[in-house]
Amino acid sequence: MVAVDVMVERVAGIDVHKSMVVACVRFPGVDGERASEVAEFSTFTADLLALRDWLAAFGVTRVAMEATGVYWKPVFYVLEDAMECWLLNARHMRNVPGRKTDVADAEWIARLVEVGLVRPSFVPDRPIRQIRDLTRFRRTRMEERTREAQRLDKVLQDAGVKLSSVASDPLGVSGRAMLGALVAGGRDPEALADLAKGTLRKKIPQLKAALEGRFDAHHALLVAEILEQLDGLDASIGRLSEEIDRLIAPFADARDRLTTIPGVDKRAAEAIIGEIGVDMSRFPTAGHLASWAGMCPGQHESAGKSRHGTARKGDSWLARILATSAMSAAQSKDTYLAAQYRRIASHRGKRRARKAVGHTILVGVWHIIGEGVTWGELGADYFDRRRSPQVQGRRKLADLRALGWTITIDSAGVATAVPPAA
Repeated sequence: MVAVDVMVERVAGIDVHKSMVVACVRFPGVDGERASEVAEFSTFTADLLALRDWLAAFGVTRVAMEATGVYWKPVFYVLEDAMECWLLNARHMRNVPGRKTDVADAEWIARLVEVGLVRPSFVPDRPIRQIRDLTRFRRTRMEERTREAQRLDKVLQDAGVKLSSVASDPLGVSGRAMLGALVAGGRDPEALADLAKGTLRKKIPQLKAALEGRFDAHHALLVAEILEQLDGLDASIGRLSEEIDRLIAPFADARDRLTTIPGVDKRAAEAIIGEIGVDMSRFPTAGHLASWAGMCPGQHESAGKSRHGTARKGDSWLARILATSAMSAAQSKDTYLAAQYRRIASHRGKRRARKAVGHTILVGVWHIIGEGVTWGELGADYFDRRRSPQVQGRRKLADLRALGWTITIDSAGVATAVPPAA
């Protein structure tokens, strides 16, 4: 390795595996040379505590490890309270060609860190990690519930029961009453349709036709199992939401301010906080946050020419939250985000428009959390206001001509529009 200035005197690199770790400590030796010591430990908690004591005995101030699946987590969590811990991106840890061993990997990590050639990945604090675990698990439970609801509709379609064609929510109060009656043995379409509540009673004739099918004991068993699974998932989602409410209480103000963004509801705001935390000093600018999240184009410049760069692979959970919020914002009324989506989708496509709106939301998140502000709505006419009246006038006249109108402009600049003949 080329001689460079050492930035961290006592540093350790750890090569992490499922059942064992190899640690290499680098420290000042005699005659100004760098010395190193290597040791191997298992990943049982008692041995990880011994690893922590071994590193502390060398006076290590910074320890780094590669992000390897989930195996780095117990190691990181044991060491983070005793010394500065860095989690490193595996793509930044390419070793030089030649010998490949666990000891060489650990030493390579230590060498890179001691001279400042790598940067740590973002690892949130413990309270945010707990919120992240819960919001991610809640999302998986909600997705499982959606799959169960789809499975239920497939069973009903197989039985010729077209409840979803009439009721917008087959699992609402009315739908559950009808499904419960079907499972209990009810087959009379008129009696089943009479279980409708509220505004659905206006559709009783359609319900009678929809509930007349070939529903038998086989379908009843399947529907009963699915309904039981749905009830369990609903209860699980409720318990998770209660625990999230408890953990996020110290950050409730930030969560509530995030919900001022069009398309971002309470659950989305909680998930965003779980992914990026509330300490925006981790991201010096909104651009840094967008780059970390993979929500902006990559940079590729060579020979003075800038080329299109592929966006980095960011937090996939955050990307899904932003995509969902962007599509919700696109359906909102009289908002800047909806106008931005329509403007980009018209000439770049819906996928690019969705990502652009997600990027705008994320930039807003950085300002809202970091500066303690709320969403500043620019309005649906923001892009029109940016154009001069002359430009807008020429564009509208061009639209009229395209529709067949005859446009004449006199010497005073007054335009006269004559509609096309009927």
